[in-house]
Amino acid sequence: MNKNIGYLIGFAIALAAPFIGYPVFLMKLLCFGLFACAFNLLIGYTGLLSFGHAAFFGTAGYVTGHALGALGLPSELGILLGVAAAALTGLVMGLLAIRRQGIYFSMITLALAQMVYFGCLRAPFTHGEDGLQGVPRGKLLGVIDLSNDITLYYLVLAIALAGFVLIVRIVQSPFGQVLKAIKDNEPRAVSLGFDVGRYKLMAFVLSAALAGLAGATKTLVLGFETLTDVHWSMSGLVILMTLVGGMGVLGGPLVGAFIIVALENKLGDIGVFLAHTTGIEWFAPLGESVGMVTGLIFIACVLLFRRGIVGEISAALKRRAISMPHTRAG
Repeated sequence: MNKNIGYLIGFAIALAAPFIGYPVFLMKLLCFGLFACAFNLLIGYTGLLSFGHAAFFGTAGYVTGHALGALGLPSELGILLGVAAAALTGLVMGLLAIRRQGIYFSMITLALAQMVYFGCLRAPFTHGEDGLQGVPRGKLLGVIDLSNDITLYYLVLAIALAGFVLIVRIVQSPFGQVLKAIKDNEPRAVSLGFDVGRYKLMAFVLSAALAGLAGATKTLVLGFETLTDVHWSMSGLVILMTLVGGMGVLGGPLVGAFIIVALENKLGDIGVFLAHTTGIEWFAPLGESVGMVTGLIFIACVLLFRRGIVGEISAALKRRAISMPHTRAG
């Protein structure tokens, strides 16, 4: 019940957010939140640590940008093509990677993702280091003009919400229960007769497709796509988001993504504000130290919040709920 109330409050805040904050920044938060949730489906519920999720995020972005810009396709079709490209990339990478376990799986995904990066660097339609610029937003269903930030925000909110609901349904379905069993004890899942390789591959492709949905939507929002989205550092960033928010917790990656993206975009403003308020000039260049600040947050979470921020809060609420009957009985 408490969880449902939290979701309703979050949804109400999201509906009102574009009238309070900057819509483009808020849309970026939603895109990265969906990206982190897609990654959490793989690591948090299947136990597979991928170092190559940037490949799906960036591939979908490039395909969507090319479809909307060079080919002039409708916005919804461009996004669907981006998701399909990410899912296909996930299928190919998954077929090769799931043959191994543990760190070997992670290293294979990293190597394959680097191949995708160099492919994007050399492919003619990506424009190399210049990237895709001036990607048009177009019209939804040929009617709704997406050039308006408020209109596009609600479309992005609907996409992110649909992706999150799909992840919730996957996790709570019998398929999701098998994924959890594989994560907890893979040999036991094999002994029960489950085709573990097939389940892992399906989870990998679903996670890739959802990551592609986030990447395609981000390209539509920002109007450009660069090599940053397919670089290995983007894979590291989504891992950081998931660990900070809470791995294996449905709402955790959303919170982690919001914290990390907000720091990257607003840390400079915070530093200037603190410098003017306190008179300490040391705070002014704080925006140039984003990597150091996020690194400190990661260390703090590892040392103090092993389950992530949302994970620790959920655990504390569960402990309190368990202790309440004993307190009343006493």
